[in-house]
Amino acid sequence: MVIGYTTGVYDMFHIGHLNILKRAKEQCDYLIVGVSTDELVQRDKNKKPIIPFADRCAIVEAIKYVDRVVPQPDKNKFGAWEQYHFDKMFVGSDWQGTPQWNEFERQFAPVGVEIVYLDHTDGISSTILRDKLNGEK
Repeated sequence: MVIGYTTGVYDMFHIGHLNILKRAKEQCDYLIVGVSTDELVQRDKNKKPIIPFADRCAIVEAIKYVDRVVPQPDKNKFGAWEQYHFDKMFVGSDWQGTPQWNEFERQFAPVGVEIVYLDHTDGISSTILRDKLNGEK
């Protein structure tokens, strides 16, 4: 059985989120999704999610492609692997080649975890939605 893992904030769930989850599930038998805690979002992005953590988890859990939802309290992907022992980690293609993800590739190579970059859905993001709600173009 191939276990997959992906993470996200999933604030204001949109088609880009759904596309990542669907594409990830097509490449694994069991998909674990880490949902960023409110505290991590505040620390990492310096903003408070519009949708509270428990509600974001409930939304993601209801998606048919998702087998398990877990909290993501930090960005320690290797720590997550030690806990969940996934075979593949999925992330949007917009992260490919970044120093952070190059480092993750280096960390995971010795344990055989494949990092799979999935096509990013252009034109939609929670930031774009937040800006529209604030009246920005």
